Amino acid sequence: MTTTTILLLLLSLIIAGGLSFYNYLYKVKSRSNVTLLLALLRFMTIFGILLLLINPIISRKTFEILKSPLPIVVDNSGSILDLKANEVSLELYKKLSENKALQDKFDVQSYGFDSEFENKTLFDFKGTQTNLDEVAQNLKSIHKNASYPTILITDGNQTSGNDYVYSFDSNNKVFSIVVGDTTNFLDLKVNQLNVNKYAFHKNKFPVEVFLNYSGNKMLNADFSISQGNSILHKQTISFSASKKSAIINVLLPADKIGLKIFKATISSKEQEKNSYNNTKNFAVEVIDQKSNIAIISAISHPDIGALKRAIVTNVQRKVTIVKPKDIKSLQDYNILILYQPTPDFKSVFETNKLAGLNTFIITGINTDYAFLNQQQNSLVFKMSNQKEDYLANFNEQFNLFALDDIGFEQFPPLQSAFGTVTSNNNVSVLLSSKIRNISTNAPLLAYSENEGKRSAFLLGEDIWKWRLQTHLDTKSFEKFDLFIDKTIQYLASTNSKKSLVVNHESFYNSGDAIEITAQYFNKNYEFDEKARLTISVTNKITKQIKRYDLLKTNTSFKVNLDGLAAGQYTFSVKELKSNTTYNGYFEIIDFDIEKQFVNPDVSKLTQLAERTQGKVYYPEQVGELIKLLLDDENYKAIQKVIIKKTPLIDWIWLLILITITLSSEWFIRKYNGML
Repeated sequence: MTTTTILLLLLSLIIAGGLSFYNYLYKVKSRSNVTLLLALLRFMTIFGILLLLINPIISRKTFEILKSPLPIVVDNSGSILDLKANEVSLELYKKLSENKALQDKFDVQSYGFDSEFENKTLFDFKGTQTNLDEVAQNLKSIHKNASYPTILITDGNQTSGNDYVYSFDSNNKVFSIVVGDTTNFLDLKVNQLNVNKYAFHKNKFPVEVFLNYSGNKMLNADFSISQGNSILHKQTISFSASKKSAIINVLLPADKIGLKIFKATISSKEQEKNSYNNTKNFAVEVIDQKSNIAIISAISHPDIGALKRAIVTNVQRKVTIVKPKDIKSLQDYNILILYQPTPDFKSVFETNKLAGLNTFIITGINTDYAFLNQQQNSLVFKMSNQKEDYLANFNEQFNLFALDDIGFEQFPPLQSAFGTVTSNNNVSVLLSSKIRNISTNAPLLAYSENEGKRSAFLLGEDIWKWRLQTHLDTKSFEKFDLFIDKTIQYLASTNSKKSLVVNHESFYNSGDAIEITAQYFNKNYEFDEKARLTISVTNKITKQIKRYDLLKTNTSFKVNLDGLAAGQYTFSVKELKSNTTYNGYFEIIDFDIEKQFVNPDVSKLTQLAERTQGKVYYPEQVGELIKLLLDDENYKAIQKVIIKKTPLIDWIWLLILITITLSSEWFIRKYNGML
């Protein structure tokens, strides 16, 4: 409280005392108790009013000690258990987290991680994936602009996520305690296997296998690929101290349609500590047809290349780029992509009236809209010669097929002619257009179905910028390519509309996320948000049945079946009100990625330590790590002064007090006939 405030309070006391004395005690012949009470009430009223005007503030100073955070992060994945390092990890965690000296200097925090990063103090080492990149990203988010050390208790073996060596903040030291036996053992391993999910009937599909060897002696190993009891490929591979890896390329026949399970195996006469990583199962679904898509364009444009690359990421698709005047027959194609139609496309449209192929029409600044109005009736174009940039607006109510918003509204604008576009009743709009954030209520990407023929319309060029933006945002083209694939899949399908549509894979690896999505449509083919969907999953061998409810998302229903054991499963999705049912099949392939390791990855952890100016320790050196942290002068506690300014008396209570004193004074004067 300042000196001025104190002087004002003293002056208020004098004024309040003087006025109350003058009103009730000055020149009064007899001073009764009533008079004294009234004087007191008047004093309190006047002083309260003056106190309210002055509003004195009291400053309170408190001190807070801010310690540097010390995250102790424990690897909770299954590889710790397989390397028999779980007890050592728990012992190390206990020594560090319960150390009084560390607690006095640091804000000790406990975390665990496997596929996810979470705040925890109990560890079971049952995680099916290891993602150290997730640790780095979360610590950066929690401790922004802070200087702190990090302790990692881990084997350093990562199975998912980005390279963690470059994920951690280089300005904050990372101290890794390596757990697991670092002794080098002889080990043969099927390290990686690359194969497409799909193959085409009566063709051969490639399999690429990466084999690793850990050891110093000369060794001959037998490698084979088998299906059931049949060996499809076998060869002998030599390893030595100088040759510790091999790449095998094999072509296997796709002679039967359906899901086929294969096994890649490497073995030798030598005894190995870990034989689980000698085998890797993989699956291929053999299909009997392939969609052939023609991109027809009279001009050259980057959009054409972007569309082709996006479409052919699905091995079921083949793309041919052709000029409209070179089209002689449409019998070799399943879908036509008509890029910026002009009168040159007249023969294509006329031929397709008989062929009845589904079309994807893309317009732009070179499109002849008058010609396009003559060739289709789903959209009506009234366009000018002026160019305009159109932004996208995602329609969450779109329900022709399940599609998530991949960030359409943040994508660069598409360029087309300025004008109005109107649609008829059978057009479903996925993206509407905006001009500088002002909605036009016109479609930008729309789909239609008329008499069994499906069409898609993209009203703007430069979609190649969308694919590039997706890569900038996510470091991958996957989301954009999946979006294009959904459109091609819609156009490739000639099935009639179904009320219950279920999406699932034919096979999954153990530990993968197993998600099944479904959509249920009413009689008007509108997405029914009130539908009740259940799924029953049956193991074909044990006959065990598990039942789940599907949970509603924005545009579909979803169920997560994580935790199912490897094996073959049949399932049935049912809508309870209408009893509509969908039956399906999938297989979970036995593969535990956490059992692939024989030793900790000391090399990676050493690189991380060098990059962050930290250090790698072993369990017996934990005392050295504690001493280093306690002696490090870079992590001193900071004393923070907190000044809180609060009113001497809350103004609400002061008003109540003034009201009470004024009321009391009035009633007393009234009662004693002094009014």
